[in-house]
Amino acid sequence: MINDIKQDADQRMDKSVESTKTQFAKVRTGRAHPSLLDSIHVNYYGADTPLKQLANIGTEDSRTLSVTVFDQSAIQAVEKAIMSSDLGLNPMSAGAVIRIPLPALTEERRKDLIKVVRAEAEGGRVAVRNVRRDANSDIDSLEKEKEISEDDARKAKDDVQKLTDAHIKQIDAILADKEKELMEI
Repeated sequence: MINDIKQDADQRMDKSVESTKTQFAKVRTGRAHPSLLDSIHVNYYGADTPLKQLANIGTEDSRTLSVTVFDQSAIQAVEKAIMSSDLGLNPMSAGAVIRIPLPALTEERRKDLIKVVRAEAEGGRVAVRNVRRDANSDIDSLEKEKEISEDDARKAKDDVQKLTDAHIKQIDAILADKEKELMEI
């Protein structure tokens, strides 16, 4: 019973760490990477369709993304979706290929991005702590119903805390790497 709670908490904490990594990947670091456009959805024949399903996304060089749209009639919609995204990108259409040059990051913009990354990291830490709270309340309810002893409950809570600490360390390490990456460029 306790092992199930700990295993569930570990899996949910892993998902929180992965979610934080995904959020970090969306933060632009100056290098062109196809995952930068993962969050963009295009209004394609009345349906919000992920850009990945409508086009092939690649990198031409370290500062330019290329988007090759499969359906020529959707080029205008793809351009509009990229422009209206919160990424601050300016696509340029050249026939069937849309090129997206990434501007160089200024010092001020880097500091803003670091603030964004730190906020995302804090969100990840909060998610991990919420999982800890849920696991501890499950342990408390088992103790209350006399299914486990007080000592077992205390040991289980200590184990959950160790899991929490390990996952928060992972998030902090990912944050440090991302901050370093943002300041290097």
